Amino acid sequence: MKCPYCSCEESKVIDSRSADDGERIRRRRECLKCGKRFTTHEVIETVPIIVVKRDKSREVFDRNKLMGGILRACEKRPVSIEQIEAMVDSIEARIQSSLDREITTSQIGELAMEELKSTDEVSYVRFASVYRQFKDINTFMEELNKLLTEKK
Repeated sequence: MKCPYCSCEESKVIDSRSADDGERIRRRRECLKCGKRFTTHEVIETVPIIVVKRDKSREVFDRNKLMGGILRACEKRPVSIEQIEAMVDSIEARIQSSLDREITTSQIGELAMEELKSTDEVSYVRFASVYRQFKDINTFMEELNKLLTEKK
């Protein structure tokens, strides 16, 4: 680590602490040449996840888009923002832990529906109606019947 004061590349770590809920490590260092202290932050380097859309175009995974879709499905429902964030965290963790660096929007949608089904069934049906592009009332009823059958 290069000293910001004298550019010497030798320093020692005085103190290390976790920062940002364990996402970073904050290190207090002391330059071995000039003796001045400075702080560095270590961040885990992640490989971006690429989302393959229905039209075969690709874009980087955006947590905010997933959050927006789930928020819309849960609008005016008794689902707290903490529950929504937990769902998004769970989905993102499952995507990150996958060995694949590409994921389809349909896979993300299925993960979201799994989370919603166990949290709030009305939100699940709302999300499914948009995600699965229900064309008529019969398709909608089929999904409701599946949900009722699973419940029994």
